[in-house]
Amino acid sequence: MGNPIYTSRPSEALNDDALAQLALDVRWSWNHSADKLWQQLDPELWDLTHNPWVVLQTVSRQRLESVTSDTAFLGMLEELTQAKRADSDLPRWFQQKHANSPLKTVAYFSMEYMLSEALPIYSGGLGNVAGDQLKAANDLGVPVIGIGLLYQQGYFRQQIDRNGVQQALFPYNDPGQLPIKPLRDANGDWVRLSLSLPGFKLWVRTWEVQVGQTKLYLLDTNDPANLPEYRGITSELYGGGQELRLRQEQVLGIGGWRLLRTLGIQPEVCHLNEGHAAFAVLERARSYMEETGHPFPLALTVTRAGNLFTTHTPVEAGFDRFPEDLMRAHFHLYAEARLHIPFNELMALGRRDPGDSHEPFNMAYLAIRGSGAVNGVSRLHGTVSRRLFQSLFPRWPVEEVPIRHVTNGVHVPTWDSVEADRLWTDVCGKGCWRTSLEEIEKPLHRVEDTAFWRLRTEARTSLVEYIRDRYARQIESQGGSAGEIAAAGQVFDFRTLTLGFARRFATYKRPNLLLHDPERLMRILSNSQYPVQLVIAGKAHPQDGAGQWMIRQWSEFIQRAGTPSRVIFLSDYDMLMTERLAGGVDVWVNTPRRPWEASGTSGMKVLVNGGLNLSELDGWWAEAYAPDVGWAIGDGNEHGDDPAWDAVEAEALYTLLEREIVPQFYDRDSRGIPTKWVARMRGSMARLTPSFSANRTVREYTENYYLPAAAAYADRAAQGGKLGADLLAWQSKIADLWGDVRFGALKAETRDGCRRFEVPVYFGRLHSDAARVELFANGQNGAEPVRKVMDPGPQLPDGGMVYSACVEPARNASDFTPRLVPNHPGASVPLEASQILWQK
Repeated sequence: MGNPIYTSRPSEALNDDALAQLALDVRWSWNHSADKLWQQLDPELWDLTHNPWVVLQTVSRQRLESVTSDTAFLGMLEELTQAKRADSDLPRWFQQKHANSPLKTVAYFSMEYMLSEALPIYSGGLGNVAGDQLKAANDLGVPVIGIGLLYQQGYFRQQIDRNGVQQALFPYNDPGQLPIKPLRDANGDWVRLSLSLPGFKLWVRTWEVQVGQTKLYLLDTNDPANLPEYRGITSELYGGGQELRLRQEQVLGIGGWRLLRTLGIQPEVCHLNEGHAAFAVLERARSYMEETGHPFPLALTVTRAGNLFTTHTPVEAGFDRFPEDLMRAHFHLYAEARLHIPFNELMALGRRDPGDSHEPFNMAYLAIRGSGAVNGVSRLHGTVSRRLFQSLFPRWPVEEVPIRHVTNGVHVPTWDSVEADRLWTDVCGKGCWRTSLEEIEKPLHRVEDTAFWRLRTEARTSLVEYIRDRYARQIESQGGSAGEIAAAGQVFDFRTLTLGFARRFATYKRPNLLLHDPERLMRILSNSQYPVQLVIAGKAHPQDGAGQWMIRQWSEFIQRAGTPSRVIFLSDYDMLMTERLAGGVDVWVNTPRRPWEASGTSGMKVLVNGGLNLSELDGWWAEAYAPDVGWAIGDGNEHGDDPAWDAVEAEALYTLLEREIVPQFYDRDSRGIPTKWVARMRGSMARLTPSFSANRTVREYTENYYLPAAAAYADRAAQGGKLGADLLAWQSKIADLWGDVRFGALKAETRDGCRRFEVPVYFGRLHSDAARVELFANGQNGAEPVRKVMDPGPQLPDGGMVYSACVEPARNASDFTPRLVPNHPGASVPLEASQILWQK
């Protein structure tokens, strides 16, 4: 027998091949029309990986030639290729509604992206949001380009041993097995960037991911020209110490912006998905300096108008901070040689008190000072964020801290199950998630109860089949006996109420609240008349001992109760498992401590599939909840980590299950349908799914942030940055002369149905046009504060000017206080000028 012949099939070798074009477009991860194609090539590998590029790279040439000679296979391939081409030609929402806008490119920076299990460069919620928004941008035609990092290992993989102990594994992400390709320039050369690190040049390789019509560019440092230490900068997500994190964020922000410029791309808008990417604002300003010759302060003033910062962090400790010595080692030369500013001026951008040399550098502060707008990711998180950042805006009322919110949403075509997709398509049409969402609710109210219950029954059946297969493999990997493996393959029941709890195991998420009274939980699960089954999954960070202990507690409960037929813990929670659990559970349980879940998206995925939510009134659920669409625990207040309150909410959780949720599920009519349950499904799917879809989120970002940011940046950059220079001069005068301003005594009188306030204002050397006098009163009963601009009146002999305003006399005169705030038609106040003066 002769020697076997091995052929190399690197990524580029198949670029012109129709199969390769399909495999390298992660659109297949939410458009499942090509699934049968990959199954024919290697059904087992496809089932295990759902990675068509791996299938295509692995299949033998003999098998490939055999399959591609089959007329039915070729017909399917041709149909898919034509569908892909037709999809690219379809008119999109953005081009139809905003055809003549100044917005041409949004650069979206994120530390992680959850696009597909075939590209494991994500940890959880942040990546989920980034991936779903990138997909929705493709669907809607919003011109977004993603920038991220390619990790050699990504986030860790989890294995639970027989004792319930989490084992952290770090398999290698082989670029040749990922649906990516090297990014090449017009000459065919691989695009490599160089960055300066202490004492050495860092080479950064670049990769391209096709997301339908949208692109994601990934950077990695595993270049043979780098020192071994530097090759590992992009080794793993959220691993290592402070220096590794700082270097990763350097590569993401500075390297990411340089890549765009290398490619000749000039985004009007830069969207920072969390503060990790904040160094991009520095490099954007530096690029503008290079183009125009303007100094850094003016460059930052002009470019910040086009930057948007989205914060996801609900606690102060969550922001990345770096000590001065570490920052100096990495940014001293960058500040002085690139930005032409003293290093301390750069440090001041990341400090609450710019003059405090002992304060570390806060990436969120840099993002705020380098952006024209800031938002949280739910209504409640907007409120929390205003409290977190109030120290940057001293003496401003917390409700006026300049942070708004855009509530997250999920990309419905990614997260709907086969069964749910069939219902959505039948009722609303295949393309409903690519257009306006106003007409989605009405058709669902015309759907028969039987269709909703069929969806739930089929989805639960599919989930149980998945759980049995996955759990059997899990027991086998733990060294289980043949009998144990066989038993694992029979767990759960197709007709039983199925609860799901799956998320990161961290103390603030309280994953063990259900275990507060183990015996009571066991009684709920083992009720012979109304049985309940519970599937649990989730990872604890390898350095989080408390989170790992909570996983072990669940394992011990399962072993002690001896009822894997009622409750199981599935290991290695990943995107594929998320899809299956969200698609099949009847009720999703969520128990974070309010307000520590900024938004949350797992429950949104469940409502897409007709599942119902039982959740703390936190994050998105605080604005979504209504009694007819799900269940809630909590009183809408904050209680910290009070064990007594945990006990109160555990009691509420058990009571809801025992008295409402379980009985309602089993309360059937003559057709065997739980009509009250189906009514909740209908309301949840019809009202909540459109509102909490990424379609709505991306359109909101586009119209409320991207378009205004693009226009503001264009205005500031016009005429050689004239408006930017005016703003900078105005900011300088405000900073220098604000101390000159003072108020005189306030007078108030009521006459002819009007309460008239008058107050003298003395501006000193500050021109009166540089500031605005307002009459302010706090809002009542949840209403917005009263802000009434006071009108200038006569000049006083001592140099003052009388300002006046008239309000209805419904409130006490003592409720109102005059104040002075900076004023410029092109500025965002107080984001760009935080001074404020109150009349005493």
